[in-house]
Amino acid sequence: MLSIKTSDLSIPQLHNYLNHAIAPRPICLASTVDKDGNVNLSPFSFFNIFSTNPPVCVFSPSRSVRDNTTKHTLENILEVPECVINIVNYDIVQQVSLSSVNYAKGVNEFVKSGLTPVMSELVKPPRVAEAPVQLECVINEVISLGDKPGAGNLVLAEIKMIHINEDILDADGKIDQAKIDLVARLGGDWYCRITEDNLFKVAKPNFKMGIGVDALPHAIRNSRVLTGNNLGQLGNHEILPSNEAVEAYSLTPDIKELLDATIGDSQTRELQLHLKAKHLLDEGRVEEALMVLLME
Repeated sequence: MLSIKTSDLSIPQLHNYLNHAIAPRPICLASTVDKDGNVNLSPFSFFNIFSTNPPVCVFSPSRSVRDNTTKHTLENILEVPECVINIVNYDIVQQVSLSSVNYAKGVNEFVKSGLTPVMSELVKPPRVAEAPVQLECVINEVISLGDKPGAGNLVLAEIKMIHINEDILDADGKIDQAKIDLVARLGGDWYCRITEDNLFKVAKPNFKMGIGVDALPHAIRNSRVLTGNNLGQLGNHEILPSNEAVEAYSLTPDIKELLDATIGDSQTRELQLHLKAKHLLDEGRVEEALMVLLME
């Protein structure tokens, strides 16, 4: 493993490593105005939600790595402490990239990018009509992290109003993760697109107490077949199945066939049971996988 002290890297080298490794990052397309009412639009991938009560997003207009200049977004926020955070999806990603060009102060990136401004209801900066979600925010605080090239400025933006395109909602009025078609920032010129094909679910342990990987029998923990992710699935289950449940499941036709075919060959039986369990885990059938594994 390559191990490097950050102090031994140039700022561009450090920037490159971190941007490629800490990814994907959601994109904040921030609209702001200066004290004279001039509009600015700029994307930031140093961005996320940090609180729900109060609802606060944080993004960082960092100082330029090349020449240590500050962003017009930061200058505007210090003059007019309001912004709109427009969420970026695939339909507008090229226009969003265009808005990141370092245009001169006073140039309206809405005009340059071809995105459509819409009047906000509570704040002065306009919203981006094409954005699937638009968050009207007031700025609670700006925290400077330094005055050298690459230093960030944490903008704490409290969300006061949310606008959501109804086309991305499901039947229950919630945002459908597949419909919103989000994009995220990676390193260099790379982005990724969140499509239905690459979505998957991981069961949250919030409302239950998983037994933990350490509670699994030794042969399962040291399986030649199961991955770390598989062990995590098993450890997230609340209880080990009872002997009665395991015995009953062993009588199902495909399991009985497997057991009958491996009588007297414990190594082959273990391998085949672990392969069967992995298949069940890949389908999200965790309890059945546990029962198969406990048949050894």
